[in-house]
Amino acid sequence: MTTETAPAGRISLPGGEMLAWSDLPKGRLADGGPLAALAARVVPSGARVLLAGPHDPALLDRLAHAEVTCLLRSHPDAVVLAQRATRVIVGGPAGLPDDETYDVVIAAAGLDPIESVEGTRLGWDGVLARLVAAVRPGGALLLRLDNPLGLHRLVATTPWYAARDDSAWVIGGVLDPAHPANRGQLRQRITDSGLRPSACWAAYPDGATATALLDADQLDHGAGRGLFDAVLHGACAGAFAPATVLQDPARLAVDALHAGRAADLAPAWLLLAHRPGGPTDSPGDAELPVALVQTGSSGQPGIGVLEVRDGPSGWRWGHVATADTRAPSAPFASREAAYRDPDALTGPVPSGRLLHTLLLDAALRRDLTTVRALLHGYAGWLADQADADGRLAGAAALASADNMVVDGERFAVLDPSWRAADRLPGDVVLARGLWRFAAALLTGGYAHPWSSTLDVAGLTVVLGGLAGHDLDRTTVAEAVQVEAAITASLHGLDAEHRTALATDLQAVEPTDPPLGAHSYQQLREAWLRQREEISRLAALTKWTDELLTSRERALRRAEAKIGLLSGSISYRVGRLAITPARLAKRGARAAKRRARAALAPKQLVTEQEEQQ
Repeated sequence: MTTETAPAGRISLPGGEMLAWSDLPKGRLADGGPLAALAARVVPSGARVLLAGPHDPALLDRLAHAEVTCLLRSHPDAVVLAQRATRVIVGGPAGLPDDETYDVVIAAAGLDPIESVEGTRLGWDGVLARLVAAVRPGGALLLRLDNPLGLHRLVATTPWYAARDDSAWVIGGVLDPAHPANRGQLRQRITDSGLRPSACWAAYPDGATATALLDADQLDHGAGRGLFDAVLHGACAGAFAPATVLQDPARLAVDALHAGRAADLAPAWLLLAHRPGGPTDSPGDAELPVALVQTGSSGQPGIGVLEVRDGPSGWRWGHVATADTRAPSAPFASREAAYRDPDALTGPVPSGRLLHTLLLDAALRRDLTTVRALLHGYAGWLADQADADGRLAGAAALASADNMVVDGERFAVLDPSWRAADRLPGDVVLARGLWRFAAALLTGGYAHPWSSTLDVAGLTVVLGGLAGHDLDRTTVAEAVQVEAAITASLHGLDAEHRTALATDLQAVEPTDPPLGAHSYQQLREAWLRQREEISRLAALTKWTDELLTSRERALRRAEAKIGLLSGSISYRVGRLAITPARLAKRGARAAKRRARAALAPKQLVTEQEEQQ
């Protein structure tokens, strides 16, 4: 590409540009994802914005209400973004005019991709100082820092230091003291540069294409644990699904959350800082979201970006509508079984802990009392939502353990936008929720207090008994069919794939690995369960074989004894003595039958005479 293909006058080449290199992210989210939604909220209308580094072109579309200048090192990237930006400067921070200041400076790709290898190298601190100088009094800086000890590195099968691709010329670990390695060091660098750090968000499941931005301070304090639990599990399970990892990233993220370390293990952080001296209504002083979550990132229907804001009455849902938002009647949702309604996300976010996590914790501790209490409460809540016919509709019909929060004795649906198209029987809804938990418990390799010979359907029946309901395998099979129909509707599967999905769900065994990422830990646990099951079946086969062998030996001994007795003199003499007696007995029986037959007509005549 050349500058002739770009709008005339928009691309500035002060020197140091990289002519055969591109930094634009390959993985992109619809409408820029949570980052674009956050940037659109931070940037006020008409503001002058410096977008430093490579960003998704969709981010510029979300900043159409502002005057955007891009600072890049790649000339091909400049040609791509010049259609959307007011101006593009190519060559790195050295080409930025000294006298230009901006209301907001966004470096959401980090500082390393800003510096050109064709020009003078400033280092991390030098690039930061240049960007800070471009922030006007009262302006804001939104900066991303990748975590060298983030979750993405802890679960990766290939170590970061083994990278050999072209972009691996920058040390990404903690070996370079010029790079801050944690949030504390980042805040200190920002403070030393003259800015005032304010909000910080943890980016999951990776920094480049984060589908969830969660307030780091709230993560540290344990606020919104049920919401963050569900968000972290969904983000990590969806992002790593096609990959092979060392351990389950979703489980690790949730464990870090409950240990108060979810922010420390975040793959990246987004820090918002302000330069003092501006008006009190500076862009960064607006009410900022506690969480931003991209929907539709795991093959499910996208309804834009969900945000959670902290207000006087507590946390409340919000919906950031984007071009990717689809109405319930869109092709993905045939409404045969379920759909997603963004209009339902207008109320408060229910507090409490996720029911799924509480059940897992109680099962691991063999605390049947807690399991029984939780399941009784869950079943009772479903019964309260049912109509006179015992059927449930709307969000209650899809209320499973991974979308329910528990606060004391209060149960509530966390995300009410998931809705069933038709009313479902209450026992089927309960069986579906219990089946989903049983499948996660068994295939995940979690320790539990029940028999190891139970299959998923059998454990579902047992859990139903603990909940106070007498479920049978027929009801469980119907619940699995409903689960397949709901999944097919939400993922846009046709009838053939829906049938195949139902077959696969019915065939789920405790020895199978869980769905999602191929984790070496979970694959090893599945292999151990399969080996244990094979050992049990081998022992059963051996016992059966030994039993048959012993019975065959006993039969042979009996046959030999019978044969021996049949050939003895005493046996022959006994047969000679018994035979006449048998013949006499048979003759007496025959004579008795003939006598009865002869007397029958005479008795009939006598009875008739007496009646006359």
